[in-house]
Amino acid sequence: MTLTIDTHAFIAAAPKGLRTECGELTPAEFFDRYCDVTGSVTLSDWACAGRAPNAVFTATLEFGDRPRTVVAAGSPVAALTSALYEEGYPVEILQFHQRRTEAGTATFVQCESHGRRGWGAAVADDSAESSVRAMIAGINQLDR
Repeated sequence: MTLTIDTHAFIAAAPKGLRTECGELTPAEFFDRYCDVTGSVTLSDWACAGRAPNAVFTATLEFGDRPRTVVAAGSPVAALTSALYEEGYPVEILQFHQRRTEAGTATFVQCESHGRRGWGAAVADDSAESSVRAMIAGINQLDR
């Protein structure tokens, strides 16, 4: 996925704790560290049908070489968290911040799993997709 965003504005939208942690990073370094995080979990397809609170989310995830399609109603965060637990990724969302920016909805998520913590960030036109992409970046951050 290629995004053209004002990374300075994106970083400015980040919560204070994350801005402090990323301190001296250039916008490109921030993007590489918190957004474009590759790892054991990949989102290969994403769709949302309907509107909250009755929206239905469909995500195709890859856990290593194992693809898995998850369909859930309600919240994309709850759906993804359940799928991650079922695949052996017990994750807790410690902080969740979302802000509208000129580039779309920016989401910043601090995840914890097995005593390790990491931030993930994403921006997308849709707040649900932004949430899922940020969560996956956060989970993959824990693999580093």
